[in-house]
Amino acid sequence: MLRTGAWVLAAVAVLTVIPVFALRWINPPTSAFMMERRLDGLINPAHRVHIDYQWQDLDGISRNLQLAVIASEDQKFLEHEGFDFESIEKALQERQRRGRVRGASTISQQVAKNLFLWSGKTWFRKGIEAGYTVLIETLWTKRRILEVYLNIAEFGDGVYGVGAASPRYFGKSASRLSRHEAALLAAVLPNPRRMHADNPSRHVEQRAWWIERQMMRLGGHLLDPVEDGS
Repeated sequence: MLRTGAWVLAAVAVLTVIPVFALRWINPPTSAFMMERRLDGLINPAHRVHIDYQWQDLDGISRNLQLAVIASEDQKFLEHEGFDFESIEKALQERQRRGRVRGASTISQQVAKNLFLWSGKTWFRKGIEAGYTVLIETLWTKRRILEVYLNIAEFGDGVYGVGAASPRYFGKSASRLSRHEAALLAAVLPNPRRMHADNPSRHVEQRAWWIERQMMRLGGHLLDPVEDGS
């Protein structure tokens, strides 16, 4: 039993801890979500989509977009250690009242899910996601978490990362995104396959303006710890 337990622990380390540790420095060539899309296209040709993915270092990404995704997705990103328990509690309360699930995932949780896991909302997957989130928060800096997130998040159908999204939708590099362009990209994150940053609906425009107001409220100084590499 001891020998079996040791092998199980070694296997867990090989499959989880070592890859997470390595990706602190190695830029991921793909993600679990991208591979899932490719596999789905092979099984069902009607679902086939071209994957557009271009890595872009954080120094080459506009601070406007860095602030926009924090304002939109996780305003306590620099404060928490992977989980926003206040948002989770509110989500559970809303589910009890209205019978629907309110999003409460942090940027760290989204990186864990998109990079290592599969789509779906089962409690089993959420449990594994929590484990990866702890590893990411322990082994990576906030700067690295934000950098990976901005490169593997889906900003359009099959368009992963701002390095691919910015030239496609705005004809410019990610470093030159304006405040409103950044807000538009952040606005489509909840449903990038139906929302469009380059041809925004009224709902997307309204959400983008809300994100801009949140950006002004938070202030650009929020990113100073990220720029310092913490």
